Amino acid sequence: MMSMNLQKDTFTGTINFIPPLYKQRYQFIKDLVIKYKPKKVADLGCADCTLLWMLKFCNCIEVLAGLDIRENVMREKMHKLSPLPGDYLQPSERSLTVTLHHGSVAHKDPCMLGFDLVTCIELIEHLEATELEKFPEVVFDFMAPAMVVISTPNSEFNPLLPGVTLFRHSDHKFEWDRAQFQRWAIDAATRYDYTVEFTGLGTPPPGTEDVGFCTQIGVFMRKHLKNTETVNSETHTQHAYKTVFKAVYPSLKDEKYLQNAVVNAVIFEAEIIKRRLLGDFKSEHMEHNDNTEMKVQFQPFMRCSKNLSLAETEKLAADRSMEPFIDGNTVCIPLVKIFSIPKVNQLCGTFEKLSKLIAGKVALSSDGSAVIVISTYENEEQDY
Repeated sequence: MMSMNLQKDTFTGTINFIPPLYKQRYQFIKDLVIKYKPKKVADLGCADCTLLWMLKFCNCIEVLAGLDIRENVMREKMHKLSPLPGDYLQPSERSLTVTLHHGSVAHKDPCMLGFDLVTCIELIEHLEATELEKFPEVVFDFMAPAMVVISTPNSEFNPLLPGVTLFRHSDHKFEWDRAQFQRWAIDAATRYDYTVEFTGLGTPPPGTEDVGFCTQIGVFMRKHLKNTETVNSETHTQHAYKTVFKAVYPSLKDEKYLQNAVVNAVIFEAEIIKRRLLGDFKSEHMEHNDNTEMKVQFQPFMRCSKNLSLAETEKLAADRSMEPFIDGNTVCIPLVKIFSIPKVNQLCGTFEKLSKLIAGKVALSSDGSAVIVISTYENEEQDY
């Protein structure tokens, strides 16, 4: 909350933003992603990749790209963007590719085309005058995303920050006041067919509200969405950036991961059905205490009325085909029964897809209509 994100220590004059201002900036971007659900997001000046790391957990995003002039910083932190073991054990339904590039925002490269959102968090103040001059054309005309977010320090806030004489950071080439930033932003928006709205983060202490936010933000929205990816990639075939990292996350959209997930689900569900069936059989076996052959089917389908209509008979036959049964030391589980399980059904979508994915991976009956699980009753007794 804006009104509660700052505390002023009356003894030292130190201003503390709660949470820290850099976290507020990242959260601001994350909130926009949640609201607008872009599929492709690029962070210019990605530095230590913290924002990209946060955004990789947003399920709407399928492509993440980072660009920075400091290759060593990206290489030091890029490991945080790699898939974890859990990502392979439980692949996501969405696809996700994360790429890091080394290069300057003053240069054009086709790898940065086709993005829905481009973020520039505390970036422009680090640019030399020649780079800043080229920046609007590269971002708004060449990349031409649906949305651009640019944040930069508000120099009017600087007198409230202890130790700040000229700029907040030694690498800053300039720091604008609100009027300067807004003039620059409105000019760029007008020139390249965008609208822009201004906001900020970091509320000033009571009595100094006239200085504005500590961080000023411009949110640019393209007026008329157009597909510039094909046109721009055809006219700019040379790559100005060097790719230093790329990670393709496991996804159920990739058939090898989908097959593995389906096979594991089928084996798991078949094991549950087997144990449940053997548990029912054990109870019946102990109750009757006989030595009959181990062959049983569910009781509801052994109680058949002689007065059933043809339709009822056909329905009973169909229902019966869904039920697993034990034949000696073999448990037979109809594939239609497996397919009716919500998790399996959601993974496969169609019965034909299920049959195709488990073929050769799961033991099936000779006609492929049932999953076969071998089980010796005596060996199962200790489990119940």
